[in-house]
Amino acid sequence: MQKRRFLLPLLVLIFCRSIPALEWQADLGDGQYQNPVLFADYSDPDVIRVGDDFYMVSSSFNVMPGIPVLHSKDMVNWQIIGHVYQSLPFEKFDKPSHGNGSWAPTIRYHNGTFYVYFCTPQTGLFVATSKDPAGSWDLQQMAAVELWEDPTPFWDDDGNAYLIRGKVRADILYIHKMSADGKQLLDDGKVLFKDLDKQPVIEGPKVLKKDGYYYIFAPAGGVKVGWQAVLRAKNIYGPYQSKTILHKGNTEINGPHQGGVVQLKSGEWWFMHFQDRGLYGRIVHLQPMGWKDGWPYMGEDQNNDGIGEPVARYKKPDVGHNYPITTPQTSDEFNQDKLGLQWQWHANPKPNWYSLNQANPGHLRLYAEQNLTQFGNLRFVGNQLLQKFSSPGFSATTKINFHPSQLNDKAGLVINGQKWGYIALYQAKDDVRLGVFKGHYEQYDDATQELSSVKAQQNAQGDYQYYLRVKVDADGKYRFSYSQDGEQFTDMGEQLQATAGVWIGAKVGIFALSPNIQRSQGYADFDWFRMQ
Repeated sequence: MQKRRFLLPLLVLIFCRSIPALEWQADLGDGQYQNPVLFADYSDPDVIRVGDDFYMVSSSFNVMPGIPVLHSKDMVNWQIIGHVYQSLPFEKFDKPSHGNGSWAPTIRYHNGTFYVYFCTPQTGLFVATSKDPAGSWDLQQMAAVELWEDPTPFWDDDGNAYLIRGKVRADILYIHKMSADGKQLLDDGKVLFKDLDKQPVIEGPKVLKKDGYYYIFAPAGGVKVGWQAVLRAKNIYGPYQSKTILHKGNTEINGPHQGGVVQLKSGEWWFMHFQDRGLYGRIVHLQPMGWKDGWPYMGEDQNNDGIGEPVARYKKPDVGHNYPITTPQTSDEFNQDKLGLQWQWHANPKPNWYSLNQANPGHLRLYAEQNLTQFGNLRFVGNQLLQKFSSPGFSATTKINFHPSQLNDKAGLVINGQKWGYIALYQAKDDVRLGVFKGHYEQYDDATQELSSVKAQQNAQGDYQYYLRVKVDADGKYRFSYSQDGEQFTDMGEQLQATAGVWIGAKVGIFALSPNIQRSQGYADFDWFRMQ
């Protein structure tokens, strides 16, 4: 399917809620870009430049594979090129561990090696290294600690290495000495900065050295209502002055929260950060940046208060060339031997969850994994194959062939968050049915309820083959529909509201499960999954 592009202003999308928006495109094609550059949940982004290439990483929390690695030539057009890890080596992540997993990674390039540092709230500090950011990474645990967050390394001119990090809900930044290879901490750390009056809830530090000063870029004030601060000192241990350099001001960009700083070959400076957009997660903005009187400034000071505000559109970074318009991957024809890089599971993946292009060539087969609740409490389902919302509004369609084995085996299309909805084929007592369900993360016994259903019809080959679709409006409201010919779709169930998950945005995807004690032999074959 040829992807369609759009250049409509965001206001049109907001008011035309009955029509799904086309794919979000940051590059306006006229030398300018619009924010966000990524209308998707790339939380806590960090970015580096290596030669003519830019690489970005972001938090994954409990979803796997974890810490996506994105590549760009101009900081506006991005593609996913890999992940830092396929799973985390702890049993707790074999099931959904909502809100845990990787928090706020930092990516750096040092002595020919790429480094990614991150913390999990309960299992510790990790570093991953690779010679090829699109390839495999070597992951190791540096410290088995709890409640550390947001680590960032720094190699000084004199060869000394340091790690600066925060602590969950502590309003403090700490500094440690680190081995030259970046893989060991050499001390217990010292308090580096704390100022509850000027910079409360400070976190997400990123360090650079310029003109004899050490600068620490760190958001403060909280994710939804905070601002971007910069600390400055002549000695890496301080004492540090602080200054607020980017805030919401008169714009609608709440936050704006943590990110990464990059200098281009042309001399330009840029800052990528996130904005919390609720059900869409933490979407990514790009701000121009410069220096004045020994301090950085960002965005544009629109209200003349001396603090920058995020830009809505701006000229693209000067990288010397015009590069093709690209967006992160969404649709998947399931014709390859590997899943598209946009897909993530809700827990450490297992080989018996699926077969790709093998059991049925050109298809993804999802097996009905055990979920011992009557209608499927998705809070506990790890084998959901999901991807991020990638625009304000969209539609997602999949073609499914359902093969149940036991009572209440089911498979279908899902919108997932702390509240979820899905359309699924399932084995009822006397027939196979097609139904729409909704559920809530906090409700254990009756987490999921059926809204409506019809008897499923077999096709001429005797298969339960359907096209399932969800249309998501620009405010996150969505509705399911179905078809047997792929042309005429029938709406089903009520309109539902997408919600964020735990530290992550809403997701869309597919699943298969069984509520039975005896392992089911049921499965569903998905021919393709298409977003537009």
